[in-house]
Amino acid sequence: MTVVLRWLGYIQASHLPLPELIKFVLFANLSIVGMNVSLMWNSVGFYQIAKLCMIPVSCLLEVLLDKIRYSRDTKLSIVVVLIGVAVCTVTDVSVNTRGLIAAMIAVWSTSLQQYYVHFLQRNYSLGSFNLLGHTAPAQAAALLILGPFLDYWLTNKRVDAFDYNVSAVFFIILSCTIAVGTNLSQFICIGRFTAVSFQVLGHMKTILVLVLGFIFFGKEGLNLHVVLGMILAVVGMIWYGSASSKPGGKERRSYSMPTDKSQKHGVVLSDSGELDDKV
Repeated sequence: MTVVLRWLGYIQASHLPLPELIKFVLFANLSIVGMNVSLMWNSVGFYQIAKLCMIPVSCLLEVLLDKIRYSRDTKLSIVVVLIGVAVCTVTDVSVNTRGLIAAMIAVWSTSLQQYYVHFLQRNYSLGSFNLLGHTAPAQAAALLILGPFLDYWLTNKRVDAFDYNVSAVFFIILSCTIAVGTNLSQFICIGRFTAVSFQVLGHMKTILVLVLGFIFFGKEGLNLHVVLGMILAVVGMIWYGSASSKPGGKERRSYSMPTDKSQKHGVVLSDSGELDDKV
């Protein structure tokens, strides 16, 4: 897809240092493997709790690395979102040692990957399409080489022994196609806002999954505390949007970029911004 996007002119020539690319690919691939292994080794309830921990970790990274200061209302709105999502998603909670380690790796690697999306776009004047063009091929190559061996080590099953019938291949291709849009929307959202804003917005997806599940698969599990949790989470998201957009809601010290770098990448940033606006 990055080759197609480059051919269509959506991805322009840009520069990303190799050490930065390697770090991003490491965080991103650890995130993918960590989240899947966490779900495999933990109960659904503990998996959801681990996902909720990503917002505090992302906040911590922004405070430590970007010197961002949050207002009281912004902090309280994040707490409301976390409580609301926890109420309607966390049920059974059981913890084991290997599951806890997998969850910790998943939380920190995902938070670092999402922080790095914003960091790379800001520091190297990369638009969402250009960053995707740099990172997606490297990520795919690394997972293609290491994935089958890691999968066999974790599950004792070989990927080549799977029954690749027409239905399975169709859904694999469909999943990959949707993933391109998911990655691009993540890069655009984090590039324009921050990893914390993306995490808060991401919990709206959790609410929608629950609602659609109740609509299409029956109302089993739908009760008063789940509905109240959904309402509380949505109220918290609206409050976060209002609080973080007010003066002082979320402040960062001004960054001074080198003049030559700004001039070198200025055209690329402008073009990429227009592409992101269209998307």
